[in-house]
Amino acid sequence: MKKNGRILGAGIFLLALSTLFLKCKKGEQSSQTVTPTPKEEAAVTASAAAITTFVHPGILNTKESLDKIGAEVNGGDAVRLAAYQKVLDYVNDNALPTKFWETVTVGSNGATTESKSQIRKDAILAYALALRWAKTGTMTYAQQAIAILNGWSYTFKKYAVLSGSNALQPSLEASWTTPSFVAAAEILRYYKAFGKASGWADADITQFINYLNLVKNTYINNTPEYNNNWNASAGYARMTIGIFMDNTTVYQNGYNIIQSHLPVIIKSDGTIPEYCDRDDCVHYQYSLTAFAYAAQLARIQGDNSLFTYNSNLLSKGYDYMRKAYNHNAACDKCSSSSTVFPGTEVAYNYYKTANLKSLRELQDPLGVTSDKTFLGFTSYTHFNSGL
Repeated sequence: MKKNGRILGAGIFLLALSTLFLKCKKGEQSSQTVTPTPKEEAAVTASAAAITTFVHPGILNTKESLDKIGAEVNGGDAVRLAAYQKVLDYVNDNALPTKFWETVTVGSNGATTESKSQIRKDAILAYALALRWAKTGTMTYAQQAIAILNGWSYTFKKYAVLSGSNALQPSLEASWTTPSFVAAAEILRYYKAFGKASGWADADITQFINYLNLVKNTYINNTPEYNNNWNASAGYARMTIGIFMDNTTVYQNGYNIIQSHLPVIIKSDGTIPEYCDRDDCVHYQYSLTAFAYAAQLARIQGDNSLFTYNSNLLSKGYDYMRKAYNHNAACDKCSSSSTVFPGTEVAYNYYKTANLKSLRELQDPLGVTSDKTFLGFTSYTHFNSGL
């Protein structure tokens, strides 16, 4: 694995810096016009001095892992083939979009609209098609994924909020959909399937970057300080954007959000108060998934520190999730049929604990959750992937 993306600096120093970055929501610009404040600039230089270039593709998958899993499916590996079927099922069950929306209207507490449902669906569909292209080399799938990215990046203008919903809901929605779009974009921009590039035009890539800056600066950067899955999702989203735009400031700010919120959301004994604070088995898994994905992003860049942070705190959080499914937590909101979010597979790939093994096996292979908040197919991309 390449080490050129390693985050340097002592953990204590990074913790002191995290507050600065959480407060500076307007310190990120496009990759061409980065103008952080002097304090931000000094902080990023001190904590991430070794980042000069990013590993690409770098959003959960790498060239090596995509080569490996594709070859295993094409070679008839039964376990990988069963996991890849989740990708095919999603593509077959979700039609290609025929229109895109200038305004995406969202609502909180489960309130939905056609535009909200579509952008969530399309973000993961673009990723599924990119994975299918990487495995098959069939250009049709690359062209379909590109069409989705282009359709949204050229059309989207803003979010709107349903009456009676949280006015800041767009920040969370953008934090959910953007990383899935970026994961597809990383594969299409940097991977070569059987030696052939996807053909995504430079002008379209530039427009996609414009889209990323729009949703980042207007929505993701304005995530409220709720100390829950909102902040975990925003940190993960900013890390993905930073990688795609080769922007160390954006990446590091997202990293700092993740690092500073890990011990707030997951207590030292692994307890996650968000579980009992909500009436479901879902919201605390949003936090765990965002943390697991962010840790994997950093790992691909040569840095395991989010996985090992505070004595493997993230692993303790998944131990608590196992307690929840075993009905041994302070409240009882999970059952054996409750959705296991795909971050579980990514965490298991690193930690290999018995608790994580049993969680992933509840619904092996893992695909995509019904609410389409986070990209999935992690049993295909990460189980025994060697990442």
